[in-house]
Amino acid sequence: MSFLDLYMNNNPLITSSDDDSEPVATVFGIPFDATHSYKPGCRFGPDAIRDSFNNIEIFHPELGIDLETVNIEDLGNTRHTVVASEMIDMVKKITAELVAKQKQLFILGGEHSITYGTYTSFPKETGYVVFDAHYDLRDEFADIKLSHASYLKRIVEERGSENILHVGARAFVKEELEFLVENNINTITYKQIREGKGPSLLKDHVSTFDAVYSSFDLDVLDPAYAPGVGNPESDGITSRELFDMIHAFQDTKVTGVDIVELNPYHDNGATASLAAKIISALIAINLSQNN
Repeated sequence: MSFLDLYMNNNPLITSSDDDSEPVATVFGIPFDATHSYKPGCRFGPDAIRDSFNNIEIFHPELGIDLETVNIEDLGNTRHTVVASEMIDMVKKITAELVAKQKQLFILGGEHSITYGTYTSFPKETGYVVFDAHYDLRDEFADIKLSHASYLKRIVEERGSENILHVGARAFVKEELEFLVENNINTITYKQIREGKGPSLLKDHVSTFDAVYSSFDLDVLDPAYAPGVGNPESDGITSRELFDMIHAFQDTKVTGVDIVELNPYHDNGATASLAAKIISALIAINLSQNN
């Protein structure tokens, strides 16, 4: 039996206008926020992102790509659990099965702990670029090691730090900074982004990889642009700065993407719209490389 049959609810919500063609990308959601520490509700993020995607324009004239004419496969959400270790095990099995199909994969969260299960299911040589206000490098948080605040440390422990690029951090504790320095984790700082260096630094880094997985914690953005997140931090980057960096992926194969920490209870629609546009932009960029 496929793990997709075992764990998925088979309730696709992204509208596809061409169901008979080969899918250009696959989407699934992970409605998990059991380790969240501030504003719970991210488990409702996947469906909010889908609703926004179905209501934004997905034609990209600058790339010559119209997503209205392609098939985007939506597998629905994983079954709900509140046990982090059970979620990670389930997600690793699902993701590994989907990675083998070699389609661009989008995972909708849910809190950031899901990334420990998704990214580590990609080939070890896959680069990892994460946009996040926080480093998530604590050894544990609230007495647990599998947490949204410690997932990246678990990845470093399992895979090392050489493939990681962290973008946009502005809120962290001394313990995390010490671990970051000790393990030589590459960063693009919030200050460098504000100085306009983000796109070029990102492009230089990802040019060394054949394939990249990118994780978008929406709290990397200033709450003025993305109010609907689980752990908002003031004074972040703008949406334009984020999309300028996303377009720096144009010469890089982005094989996996997750979008996490969207909390619809605190959103006015802006955050979900940003998340949907991230999906649209990265599918279009990927397709433009094949044209």
